[in-house]
Amino acid sequence: MSLIMIFAALILLYSLISGKLERSILTAPIIFTTAGLFVYFFLPELQTREAEQEIFLTLAEVGLVLLLFTDASRTKLKVLKDIRNLPVRLLSIGMLLTILLGGVIALIVFPQLTIWEAGILAAILAPTDAGLGQVIVNSPLVPVKIRQALNVEAGLNDGLSVPFLLFFIALAGTGAAGSHSGLLNFLIEQLGLGILVGLVVGLTGGWLFGFAHRKKWISHSWKQLGIVVLPLFCIFLSETLEASMFIAAFVAGLSIQVTYKEAGEQSVEFTENWGQLINLSVFFLFGLLVSRVWDQFNSLSFLYALLSLTIVRMLPVAISLLGSKLSKVTVLFMGWFGPRGLASIVLGLVYLEHSINNPSENIIRIAVMATVLLSIFAHGFSALPGIKIYTKKITALPSNASENAAF
Repeated sequence: MSLIMIFAALILLYSLISGKLERSILTAPIIFTTAGLFVYFFLPELQTREAEQEIFLTLAEVGLVLLLFTDASRTKLKVLKDIRNLPVRLLSIGMLLTILLGGVIALIVFPQLTIWEAGILAAILAPTDAGLGQVIVNSPLVPVKIRQALNVEAGLNDGLSVPFLLFFIALAGTGAAGSHSGLLNFLIEQLGLGILVGLVVGLTGGWLFGFAHRKKWISHSWKQLGIVVLPLFCIFLSETLEASMFIAAFVAGLSIQVTYKEAGEQSVEFTENWGQLINLSVFFLFGLLVSRVWDQFNSLSFLYALLSLTIVRMLPVAISLLGSKLSKVTVLFMGWFGPRGLASIVLGLVYLEHSINNPSENIIRIAVMATVLLSIFAHGFSALPGIKIYTKKITALPSNASENAAF
């Protein structure tokens, strides 16, 4: 039986009992990652099927492109105008401190890394995953203000992490940039052309859909399909121009709102179904890849994983929320529920694509995999119990508490 057939059978079985599983601590990422682990150990004959694994790797990149576009297109730009808003705090001060602290701790745990290699590791693990935190952002027990802040943060910090990652890759000399001129050319190609592609696709696509909508030429179902095709154009144009497809998709999602404000509503309906399928295929592949290098994991990789999910995440969140008047339990709750998942997996693949005989490559790769693996299970198992404990704590807060204020 092929990997694709096994994955299809798993999707079928999961769908049959999905309602019961959604009320348990067994999240979809936990189940599909575990399935990938078991496939490798119990069906070793699948180890050599590189062609099928390449299909999954391609799906991972496409999945992140769709996710970046969708999250950016449904994020109301007015939310980002006020620095006092929680998402802006998390995406500015919180994210910068996360990358800085993640790099410093990487240098302490892995002294063989250079400053720029430590920055690479920190940038890969900076974005949070809305999919892994889905239980939190969908729970009516959690105050709307808190879950929306976490949702917006997860929707945008993956796109914001890409420029940092590309910058550190260039400075580390692991990719196209080995000199100052190479660094400049690399950043212009990856960042500059990526932004340009995103603006062209977003503004042009938005204008076309806005025009067709006003003329009543387009049906509702085709709006969804047509909108989701736009990030695919980002992929094609980015590959042709050697730009970053991730930056292009992110910018396209933001800029399409300028000419077609309804884009977010259309794209989210499609990606909540097909995007979920792609995301689960990535977690299945991730489990398979973890099992292949299981003997390379060590205490230092898991030490960094633990620090990355606690101190590196929670301290910057606490600092960024100073003055927000949120209770300590809310700050702790928001700090803990910043899971690492799909974005970190794909950004790790981006790094590996640019890495050329880098002796520190394996350290970074194993540390990323250990962090994501720990996050999948730690955040998955703690989501429902965490919500129960948190809601009990905030019931004692006064009605005018900051948690209950408008978003």
